[in-house]
Amino acid sequence: MQDILTLVQDPAAWVALVTLVVMEIVLGIDNLIFISILTNKLPPESREKARRIGIGLALVMRLGLLGTVAWIVQLTNPIFTVFGHDFSWKDLILIAGGLFLVWKATKEIHHSVDPIDHKDNMVGGAASITFGAAISQILLLDLVFSVDSIITAVGMTPHLPIMVIAVIAAVAVMLLAANPLANFIEKNPTIVMLALAFLLMIGTTLIAEGMGFHVPKGYVYAAMAFSALVEALNMLARNARQRKRQSGH
Repeated sequence: MQDILTLVQDPAAWVALVTLVVMEIVLGIDNLIFISILTNKLPPESREKARRIGIGLALVMRLGLLGTVAWIVQLTNPIFTVFGHDFSWKDLILIAGGLFLVWKATKEIHHSVDPIDHKDNMVGGAASITFGAAISQILLLDLVFSVDSIITAVGMTPHLPIMVIAVIAAVAVMLLAANPLANFIEKNPTIVMLALAFLLMIGTTLIAEGMGFHVPKGYVYAAMAFSALVEALNMLARNARQRKRQSGH
């Protein structure tokens, strides 16, 4: 209790908390995009439930990992070396998650540009996915993003209460944003392709980081923000043209 009171009175702790909350929310965007795209393939009556379960599992997984901070720190220790580069369990998890994201996003993009091809795509079928399959895929990506998220938190502050508050706040934001984001993606088909491109870039970034190449997250999210701005301008232009046609001018 005394430690918590000390943290409350420490301005540096508040700065660390705010910074970490922002970082966790930004890192959660990747997870949320994947959940939104995947759950939109479910029947409408099951989508919200799947999102809540997926985000709830993300919270449970993050809090569970926080309870094993000492083990999480050890994930960054080298376990073998290839061509002079040390690989840790964290690297292997990032590489596996990145490959999964790249494969899934590529499959879905291929299905989008060639709708006649009904081979396996992101959802294991041309039009739908089972509830269990959606949850299992969300759980797999939750693990990858949770490990990355918690290792980031451990690197930013040594105080467990700050990490717990930041994780809960970030997941709460994800929960609030899940349905609006998914509905927006569903109503704007061109956004789906943009979101898949984001997943492709995120997957490539995870692979690069796992291979030892540091990719500044600021550059990645700046590129995503710029692309989203361009798409927003395109949407405004399309809406303006549509209103013009409807008015008969």
